[in-house]
Amino acid sequence: MKSIFNTEAHQEIMDRLEQLNENSQANWGKMNVAQMTWHCQGPFNIMLEKNNYGMKPSWFAKMFFKKSLYNDKPWRKGLPTAKFLKPTEDKNFANEKAKLAELIDETHAQRVKSEWNPHPAFGYFTAEQWGQMQYKHLDHHFRQFGV
Repeated sequence: MKSIFNTEAHQEIMDRLEQLNENSQANWGKMNVAQMTWHCQGPFNIMLEKNNYGMKPSWFAKMFFKKSLYNDKPWRKGLPTAKFLKPTEDKNFANEKAKLAELIDETHAQRVKSEWNPHPAFGYFTAEQWGQMQYKHLDHHFRQFGV
């Protein structure tokens, strides 16, 4: 599984992000490209402890969903989005794309960090699992928009 901590995977993600533009159309789902780039910031904000969105530990999430966050199996189209990461208003694409790029780079810069604090809902992840989860989430949404 690729990881945002891997230099080649990081560059791949940044190249794919650069291919998005304000006219990019979704192949599935309800978000437009600006909303998607805003949405993708959420997991980075959680990982970097910028915002926990009021999440609480969840035994259900740990038991039934956690492993799917970082395994090799792609997520299916149309998965439900956590309410706090669902955009409810229009977003400015250029601003959201720039913020997402900064978060991706900030996370990649911390690739040598071996210990991360637990996820507020899913609990402990290894550094490898955090990196894989971030890559997998971005890959899912970039495929959604054909990049």
